[in-house]
Amino acid sequence: MDSLGGIAMFVQVADSGSFSATGRLLGLSSSAVGKSVARMEARLGARLFQRSTRHLALTAEGEKFLQRCKRILAEVEAAERELSEASSGPSGRLRISLPRYSGLFEPSIGAFMQAYPAIELDLDFSDAMVNLVSDGFDAVVRTGELADSSLMRRKLCTFRRLLVASPAYLARHGWPADGAALLRHARLDYRFPATGRLEPWPLMDALAQPASGMVCNSVEMRVFLALQGQGIAYLPAFAVQRELAAGQLVSLLDAHTQARTAFWLLWPASSHLPPRLRVFIDFLVAQLQEQTFGAGPSSESSPPAA
Repeated sequence: MDSLGGIAMFVQVADSGSFSATGRLLGLSSSAVGKSVARMEARLGARLFQRSTRHLALTAEGEKFLQRCKRILAEVEAAERELSEASSGPSGRLRISLPRYSGLFEPSIGAFMQAYPAIELDLDFSDAMVNLVSDGFDAVVRTGELADSSLMRRKLCTFRRLLVASPAYLARHGWPADGAALLRHARLDYRFPATGRLEPWPLMDALAQPASGMVCNSVEMRVFLALQGQGIAYLPAFAVQRELAAGQLVSLLDAHTQARTAFWLLWPASSHLPPRLRVFIDFLVAQLQEQTFGAGPSSESSPPAA
């Protein structure tokens, strides 16, 4: 524990750049702080600071040692917090990034808040790429492949994307039978915010240009416009389940929309996972249970007979 106190004092000196400022903060004399740092340097056999009458700067060895010391103090703080929360139940703040897809996570989030009222949720809904550590998130939910091997992950669920249109639109413009016919229809496209590219559709060349329609980054807007008969949309199955069941939308070319996409819950690897994050992970996984939205036999409606 004496070493831990010395580490904390060294970090404070490095952050403040002054023995006297650290002494005022800790209620010690500047000479006492300087002697503590000197004892640590003697024990390590390395100089941590370059000293002058006006300036105090970390050496190269001091810079390396500082990063390790900060990680040590963060782990100790996390361990203390974990023990405290274990005795009183999970509590505190969780900052979570979720995709803007509508209608999938809301019921699970509402149920979690009822089950754990002492946990404060700070939710950010965005399709943009985020960095968990630098952006200050405890966990994120995203689709696609895992690029950062330092992150832990759990699969939440999988889903299909469906080509959908309203019966009124199809009555006016006809039913597309293949990719060539699909290209002639008005498309309600999605643009990826991270790359600016349009989401590729099945049966269509990546270079094919959409017919006059609309491009946006909103599931809700594309569902609304599809219901209004403004064109064909390529949407997650869970976002249009009710509309399909009610006959407000019908799915098209289902044999070509069988690919599945997974939602992953990602969080930084750590030997001390806070209880509030642990229960959130377990709860979300249990709620979604690796379901597949849009599974089962084709729901495609047939075009009316000629």
